[in-house]
Amino acid sequence: MYEVEMKLRAEHERLHERLERRGANRIDAVTQRDTYYDAPTRDFAETDEALRIRRETRDGETRATLTYKGPLVGETSKTREERETDLSDGDVMGSILDSLGFSAVETVEKRRERFSLEGYTVTLDTVTDLGTFVEIETEAIESDLDAARKGVGRTVESLGLDPADEIRTSYLELLIEDGHDRE
Repeated sequence: MYEVEMKLRAEHERLHERLERRGANRIDAVTQRDTYYDAPTRDFAETDEALRIRRETRDGETRATLTYKGPLVGETSKTREERETDLSDGDVMGSILDSLGFSAVETVEKRRERFSLEGYTVTLDTVTDLGTFVEIETEAIESDLDAARKGVGRTVESLGLDPADEIRTSYLELLIEDGHDRE
C-alpha cells in the first residue's frame, strides 16, 4: 500500500472555516512523539527511507507503532510505500533497535487534528519548533497512484490552497535543516 500525501504550511483558523463549510467530519485530536532511527548499515537520509517509533496519545491513552517508509515515488506529492505495525511497548522496541545498532536521530513532536473529507484525510499539524501545516492524504495501490495524486491535489485546491506550495520534505528533515541537534 502507498501513502499519497501533500503537505503545506497553512493557517489553521482559515482551514477550520473551510473544512466546516465543506462538511468535513472531525475524526479526532492527538499528540504524537515520533522518534526516528538510522540503520547501522546505511544512511536513511541518503536512501530517502524512514524508520520510526510513534507514541500517540488520545484521550489520555498512549499507543505505539513502528513504521517503515520507503523512498519517495514520483515527482509530485509525497508518495511512498508504508508499512506499519502496532507495538505493545514502544520503549522495549527502542531498546531492541539500539541493541541492533540502530541509532535515534531526532524526535518530532506534534499536535494533530484530523478530519475526513470526501474520502481524504485532512490533518492540521502544529509541529514543535516548526509551526503549522496541513496534510491531505489517502492510501492507494500502485496502479491507482496517478488518480490518488490528482484527487489529493483537487482536495488541496478545494481548501483554497495551491498544490504548487507543497512541501515534499518530512518534518524530520525540516527540523534538521532548521539546525536542530541530532539526538
